[in-house]
Amino acid sequence: QVQFVESGGGLVQPGGSLRLSCVASGFRFSSKTMYWYRQVPGKEGEFVASISANGVVTAYGDSVQGRFTVSRDNAVNTVYLQMNSLKLGDSGVYYCKTASSDSWGLGTEVTVSS
Repeated sequence: QVQFVESGGGLVQPGGSLRLSCVASGFRFSSKTMYWYRQVPGKEGEFVASISANGVVTAYGDSVQGRFTVSRDNAVNTVYLQMNSLKLGDSGVYYCKTASSDSWGLGTEVTVSS
């Protein structure tokens, strides 16, 4: 059973930082590209970042490029999202998943507010 457990969200002021984690299970983590998405009520889900199976290739959405960094540790089936210089528009629920999985975790909520 494929599962994703996201954590690390919280309330932060604009300009602050957070580090999100996602522990995955139920599949061969080290062979899958991992994705971070965020969801804001009433809006389409937004691609945030991706990282290849070996961690070499990363990609970012335009709105987070240069501020967020995705990384992974295949030894512990975990993908991370370091978020710096947070903006009000970064608020939302963040999810990780693979491209092929139909499963979604509960997500972790990030609120950027002064």
